[in-house]
Amino acid sequence: MTNPIIETVNAWLAADGIDRASYFTIMRQWVQQAYSDAVDGVDGNPMHALERGECTVEEFELALASNLVTLDGGPVADQGLLTRMFAGSKPDSAMLEVFRRLHADGVPTGMLSNSWGPDYPRELFADMFDAVVISAEVGMRKPEPRIFLHAAQLLGLDPAECVFIDDIQANVTAAEEMGFTGVLHTEAAATSSRLGELLGVILP
Repeated sequence: MTNPIIETVNAWLAADGIDRASYFTIMRQWVQQAYSDAVDGVDGNPMHALERGECTVEEFELALASNLVTLDGGPVADQGLLTRMFAGSKPDSAMLEVFRRLHADGVPTGMLSNSWGPDYPRELFADMFDAVVISAEVGMRKPEPRIFLHAAQLLGLDPAECVFIDDIQANVTAAEEMGFTGVLHTEAAATSSRLGELLGVILP
């Protein structure tokens, strides 16, 4: 629903003068744990805690900042780190229009998001979604099976009736294992075309 996360991260690293190696070293470790087969058995992963609402944004910012250094070897300010990180995030207008069209046509639609703290544009949701699931608000995170089932239940649908879209293959695979039809998102045109085929509708 937004521009690629790597674009947002790259803009933040440049703006804050953060050493890229320090960021990618810690994030590679956390992401590998976050999407491992033992997803529920890994303790102490700040990504797990943040996405499930088990720690505050401030606690996560401190944990991340403590593993980062600036280009001149100095510390990275933790306060407001996530706000700065996502400052370059922009809505993908093409994908927003796809969901507005589906919603207006009566197709049950929902958003399932792993939360990283910054505020969501909730004023836009009513025109696009019948259900919204934010991981930190429900104490579950993708790719945990229970969060997919929770989202389907809110829509009043069986997983076999649902199409799940995500830009992370591990999440798509987890949803497919629960009976969803999965679509790996890379760009709006391809996703819109695939959705149109699956739903038998013409989309922008």
